[in-house]
Amino acid sequence: MKGRARREGGRALFKALLAVFGLVLSVVLLSTAFFKWNLSGGPGPLLQPRFPLGQFVRDLPGHLVWLVPFMLLQASLIPLRAVQWQSTLRRPVPLKERYHLVAIGAFVHNALPGKLGEIMRSFLLSRTQRIPFLRCLGSVGVCKLMEFAALMLLVTLSLLGPFGQTLSRFEGELKVAVSLCVGLVALVVLLAHWSGPLAFALHKRHKLPRVEGFLHHVSEGLGTARSFTGMAKVFVFSVGPVLASALAYGLALQGIGISGGLFAGAVVLGAISLGQSLPGVPAGMGIYYFVTSWAARSLGASPEDAAAFSTLTHLGTVISQVAVGAISVHLRKIRVRDLRKGGSLAREAATHVAHDAVEPART
Repeated sequence: MKGRARREGGRALFKALLAVFGLVLSVVLLSTAFFKWNLSGGPGPLLQPRFPLGQFVRDLPGHLVWLVPFMLLQASLIPLRAVQWQSTLRRPVPLKERYHLVAIGAFVHNALPGKLGEIMRSFLLSRTQRIPFLRCLGSVGVCKLMEFAALMLLVTLSLLGPFGQTLSRFEGELKVAVSLCVGLVALVVLLAHWSGPLAFALHKRHKLPRVEGFLHHVSEGLGTARSFTGMAKVFVFSVGPVLASALAYGLALQGIGISGGLFAGAVVLGAISLGQSLPGVPAGMGIYYFVTSWAARSLGASPEDAAAFSTLTHLGTVISQVAVGAISVHLRKIRVRDLRKGGSLAREAATHVAHDAVEPART
């Protein structure tokens, strides 16, 4: 009993230290948009402002001309992803239902810690449509993967635009990202084709029922990836959300004075997506400010405009998607505290994960 208590105490301490580390790292990364770190030990303070902060705050309202269309485009991602989602589901789900679940997921992703919106929308679909959770999560996973593939294609095409020479400095990173994308697609296709036969083989031998159940649900969730036509269909429906978000960031770059910035929005979006790809990373906001401000400065923006770009695109994304998602949360009569980690919906989602992983496949 004492040993178990020590182990639980050790895990709690580790989580607390990890949270503190993530918070400190996030603050340090975020600060790079506004300050230079004097780590060389030369003259001057450790933190040196990149520009007068007071003037920066007074100039922010001048960016409303591009912030409003940016927010509208970011809000449009919710209905576009609701349409996209049906292409990976094995049976029809009403568009209204998909829209509300995507909106609630966007609310959880942007308003609550952990960035677990995709998991929450998968769970809510499982609960309302009586579909095993892992199947729902697999359908969302295919959507996100095809969005990543569409984004990589758009980034590649951006190299042909007016910023081709400037963007060529990202060629090495782009090759890594494309290779990662191809590897993920190949892995998903292999899982879609072989998880079902492996589950059936385990069922015949009456071995590893938990693994059998898990593989069965993975096979069902990734069913779209078993055919080229299915994957192509999802890819087509994934272009809309990616194009809308890339256009939003391109308008923002154009708005801060970068000529031809519309062509560079996809590159900034790609950098953001790679930096924030893992759910639960506590330094996500810091990574966002670091990546977006650095990219804007690399494209020719002044430090002040780059910081405004980071600040306002972050706030615009959060406000637009939280506002739209809050309407769906209200209409579905869901309490916010139940969406938090430890809330009733979050606990039930965890139970669903365990249940789906344990329950053997039924044929």
